[in-house]
Amino acid sequence: MTSISEGSNLGDLLKYEVSSLYSRDQITVAKGQNLKLGTVVGCDKDSMIKIINPTATDGTQTAIGVITSNVNATENTKAVIITRIAMLADHAVVWPANITEEQKAAAIKQLEGRGIIIRKGV
Repeated sequence: MTSISEGSNLGDLLKYEVSSLYSRDQITVAKGQNLKLGTVVGCDKDSMIKIINPTATDGTQTAIGVITSNVNATENTKAVIITRIAMLADHAVVWPANITEEQKAAAIKQLEGRGIIIRKGV
């Protein structure tokens, strides 16, 4: 018997949004970033999107949203993030491997300030 494995999709991550025209923004992912659907992102001083880095001082220490698709940016690449008024499933949110629970809690608070709620069990 052959098993088919399907990767995560936006429906696994996004459980509610006011309107895609309101909740999402088009952004530019910085060259060299390999972001998976659901990755929490920040914006550097050059307005480039990168994975959140809680110890950075270039702006990427602040969570501003979550990427809506897999993006492997071999050059600066246009993409879309969920940036306001949405509910996300915690199991589909992607965090940096080295993030601490304290840093994750701070990032969740930053997202909540934008109206992005991360829920367990949805």
